[in-house]
Amino acid sequence: MYAFSYVSPKTVRQAASALAKAEDGKLLAGGQTLLPTMKQRLAAPSVLIDLGKVEGMTGIEVKGRTVVIGAMTRHADVATSPVVQQAIPALAALAEGIGDPAVRNRGTIGGSIANNDPAADYPAAALALGATIVTNKRKIAASDFFKGLFETALEPGEVVVKVAFPIPSKAAYAKFPNPASRYALTGVFVAKRGSDVRVAVTGAGASGVFRVAALEEALKKRFAPKSLEGVTLPAKGLNGDIHASPEYRAHLIVVMAKRAVAAAIGK
Repeated sequence: MYAFSYVSPKTVRQAASALAKAEDGKLLAGGQTLLPTMKQRLAAPSVLIDLGKVEGMTGIEVKGRTVVIGAMTRHADVATSPVVQQAIPALAALAEGIGDPAVRNRGTIGGSIANNDPAADYPAAALALGATIVTNKRKIAASDFFKGLFETALEPGEVVVKVAFPIPSKAAYAKFPNPASRYALTGVFVAKRGSDVRVAVTGAGASGVFRVAALEEALKKRFAPKSLEGVTLPAKGLNGDIHASPEYRAHLIVVMAKRAVAAAIGK
């Protein structure tokens, strides 16, 4: 690691102020991505602003037809929350499948969303459920938040405070995980709310999380796995690496979508 300064603010305002003043500062949430990259000297922030003691950034509650989760809420807490399990069980199941127990007990939902790793799970849930990312400055729709690989709409001095997820009538997440990291080689989150159906994919896109219009249109006609039979997707724009080719990921998207829909309707 390179030398850096450490700040432990008590309020969101203090955290945002420290971030705005730092020439190359980074917010520290769970540290599951930032700290390893610092140890490998792939990142060298001048200041670490630890959000661990900031008041009011944890917790889960239902407001109307929306589940609101504080940005510093751990994955393990999302997974075991009775509120999430009852309102959006697909989100609880997604959290339970992140990494291993050590990662789930340190990593945070806000950190994951703000980092926007192209193989992370939460971005798919946020995009499919039509979540709203609430910062210290504004509210950002998930469709406007995720911009590309590790890129979001966050501006300098902007801190994710909480994430609001509309409660769907049906939803499920299915992923084909890397056996070592548990990151998604391809993960598909499907959500149905009224006549609106959304399908969001993580792990497969060369530019990060994205929605699949062809699958959405097929499922709007009938929300069932059979509706996706015969649907094929192009490999163009998909990620290819040592684990899977773009063509294989294109195939996996449809397979995972079928599994997610089957889980959503209880089959």
